[in-house]
Amino acid sequence: MTKWAGRTATEIAEAVRRRVVTPREVVADHLARIAAEDGRIGAFRVVRGAAALAEADALGTRADLSGLPLAGVPVAVKDNLPVRGEATRNGSAATPTAPARDDHVTVARLRAAGAVVVGLTHVPELCVFGTTDGVHGISRNPWDPARTAGGSSGGSAAAVAAGLVPIALGNDGMGSLRIPAAHCGLIGLKPGTGRVPVDLGGAWFGMSENGPLATTSADARLMFSVLARDPSAGVEDERADPSAGLSEADEARAGVTRGAGLPRPLKIAFSVRSPIAGVRVSAPYAALARRAARTLAETGHRVATAHPPYPLSFGTVILARWSGGTAQDAEGLDPRLLAPRTRHHAAVGRLAGRLGMLRTDHRAALNERLRPFFEEYDVLLTPSLARRGPAAGPWHERGWLANVLVNTVCSPMTPPWNLSGLPALAMPFGSLPTGLPGSVQLVGRPGSEHQLLDVAAQLEELRPWSRTAPATGTHLPG
Repeated sequence: MTKWAGRTATEIAEAVRRRVVTPREVVADHLARIAAEDGRIGAFRVVRGAAALAEADALGTRADLSGLPLAGVPVAVKDNLPVRGEATRNGSAATPTAPARDDHVTVARLRAAGAVVVGLTHVPELCVFGTTDGVHGISRNPWDPARTAGGSSGGSAAAVAAGLVPIALGNDGMGSLRIPAAHCGLIGLKPGTGRVPVDLGGAWFGMSENGPLATTSADARLMFSVLARDPSAGVEDERADPSAGLSEADEARAGVTRGAGLPRPLKIAFSVRSPIAGVRVSAPYAALARRAARTLAETGHRVATAHPPYPLSFGTVILARWSGGTAQDAEGLDPRLLAPRTRHHAAVGRLAGRLGMLRTDHRAALNERLRPFFEEYDVLLTPSLARRGPAAGPWHERGWLANVLVNTVCSPMTPPWNLSGLPALAMPFGSLPTGLPGSVQLVGRPGSEHQLLDVAAQLEELRPWSRTAPATGTHLPG
């Protein structure tokens, strides 16, 4: 391992601010790690070697270097977010090849905070499915390259889990941050509605949010703080104001605390019930969630088994919005250049639109149904996944139904929180029988991202995990 690759973003930024190391040295170390390891992982579509080094050199001359919260931190960006000077391919052969003229607002915020973009990461075509594969490549789980890294932020998750970068930017429309985070042993935070700029076209009818992938709760908090507000405040206020944009009543309901190392005792609901009828959580994931619930109860939190009142129609509603978002994203693209599963998914979305299934305000209805539940409980704890991810491979060459089924049975626990707009995160917890990382999900009230990160930090301290996969590419049985 190189000297700086494998370090946390927090450690790197502190060292660069203190001028213990230069941004160029940090970026060069990570580029060397990418060159050595990405051939077996497939995290990156584009590695910005020369450009990243040039940007690191320019960063090193900045007069405000000592005040930048992400000083010199290499970051990977999901390939559906524009990066100035690079094409945004969104996993497809049908998308334009012209370079983006401007950074996406989230990329611009990371750069303003001192981060250096070292590359763009693989996504499934139009970010539709939960396995990251397509015409540009296949992203594999660094803990077991025979299995998928998940999706749609699979390339970003693989890059972080392999230690190729300490943090990565992705987005989450049905679990697209939390699913690959769960597969790859990371923290993936889907912020609540309005907390981080989106600017993703239709954004799947408001279900998609941009957020961080990280190996520690501290790094996730730092990156979220930069994404959620103007980072020019510098390192004195790395923890973004959690009450920004909230009324006093909302702040009280969210249980917002400032500067707390550990959360106050919370009332936590625990559930392994699937939101989708007929889909069950497998025994290994249910067992890990129960262990996490016991751990939190032992620390003084009030934990009770309680199930959110998911509507019986949830599966139909989420399919309509999922496919409808794809139909929007496919507009103007040559259908002959789209994979068959993508074309079929977009066709289902157009049908849903003709049937009026996209006109109803399902978010308002779901949140009214959930309101009493989250008035009683501060946090919901669930498994992140229902079962381990499928084998890595060319899922884009397989039929639409096979893709929908494998997505549904693997990850039914994440979509409700996209539809509701509530903040949710996946975090490592324990190990599966195969030796792969386990994962649990935390869901909170509006504005409670920092509270969720507090709980994650507490679990991290009590049940620490291996932050990155072995560089040797050890293949685990399974």
